[in-house]
Amino acid sequence: MAFDRYGQLKPTGAAAWLREPSAEFSAICPFSPAAGDEDELALRHFPAAAHKDPLLGRFEVAFVGYAEEADYRANGSSGGLVTWVAKELLTRGMIDGVAHVTENANPQGNEPLSRYTLSRTLADLRAGAKSRYYPVELSGVLDEIRKIPGRYAVIGVPCFIKAVRLSCAADPLLKERIPFTLGLFCGHMKSARMAESFAWQMHRDLREAKHFDYRMKSPDRPANWYRAQMTLMDGSTSALDWWHMADGDWGAGFFQNSACNFCDDVVAETADIAFGDAWHEPYSSDGRGTNVVIVRSPHLLNLIQVGIAEKRLSLSPVEPDFVIATQAAGFRQRREGLSFRLTWPRLGIRPRKRVAAGSHHLSAQRKTIYLMRYAISHWSHRVFWLARRLNQPVLYLAWARAVLASYHGLAYSRGKLGRFLARIGFGGIESRR
Repeated sequence: MAFDRYGQLKPTGAAAWLREPSAEFSAICPFSPAAGDEDELALRHFPAAAHKDPLLGRFEVAFVGYAEEADYRANGSSGGLVTWVAKELLTRGMIDGVAHVTENANPQGNEPLSRYTLSRTLADLRAGAKSRYYPVELSGVLDEIRKIPGRYAVIGVPCFIKAVRLSCAADPLLKERIPFTLGLFCGHMKSARMAESFAWQMHRDLREAKHFDYRMKSPDRPANWYRAQMTLMDGSTSALDWWHMADGDWGAGFFQNSACNFCDDVVAETADIAFGDAWHEPYSSDGRGTNVVIVRSPHLLNLIQVGIAEKRLSLSPVEPDFVIATQAAGFRQRREGLSFRLTWPRLGIRPRKRVAAGSHHLSAQRKTIYLMRYAISHWSHRVFWLARRLNQPVLYLAWARAVLASYHGLAYSRGKLGRFLARIGFGGIESRR
């Protein structure tokens, strides 16, 4: 895997192989129409689940809350529960290592900011806490798991966890060595160019960065007020709120990976346990961070219940509707939006999804929002590439501000365009979450 000119990871050195039909590859690619879907995999792994929901999948219990123990909450992007659960598995001897995304310390030149690694100690695991909105790939860490005997947990977004499940089904060695998967709720994947754009807007060069924090945390600010911060080689810092960025509205789709247009899994339905941000009041205003958790594995449910009983976790059970409300925008994009995108003409392989093409009857306004997001995703890669090649950041940033203003006018009735659209009854139907 290597970065293409748009900062997205693509296969290299295998063009001829990729052109030939491959049953082996088709069986493990999470987007392959020949591979099992999330419903099939969930039924295989959680046949006796207590609940089944069309949006959340199969699960035992859903919770909202955070880690009380030590500083897991303070050091995580949200409630600290992902690292806490991984820590419990490691310290209890249930696994020998955790495959997770960590920061590439002191990246030089064009080295990636983040990568998958295996952590075998609590210190290494905790150093990898927090969110990293940067493209990564699994092949190296899976090869390491194959080579080194042991039991491992894998942390990843929905398509990565699905790929692990499919790979385990095809490879008995991986199946034996990966007993636990920890999923992360996902809006979509970003290209490497998002970090570069943020650096431009801080008036810095990303190559100066020693550390890049996508979500600086402060108890004095609502959890959904994201703030990015770069720490430079000389120890100085630069920071800027996402909402002040030309491309800082996540839902607008800047730098989105094109595959994400054909994903219908928001909550990692194939993972043993899945974690997201509690984007619902009063939790979204709590700057300390709060998780929603969907537990599917009875083994991990027992681990969670012990943590609650010992007051190391502060968790309350919640109904499916609460979890769905915390991810409302994501479900709209991945279900009704997907149903619309599947009606578009398409050459080559057609996805096989659980959402039927045209199954949601959408208004002209809603269709326009989805078309605009698609266009922003498509053109952001290309306009940024041109601006980068010409060394003219202003070219991209001016374009991004203009299209974001248009998107906000359509979706939220903001600005002059928004007020005009609202007057004619064509605007302001989207919510940020």
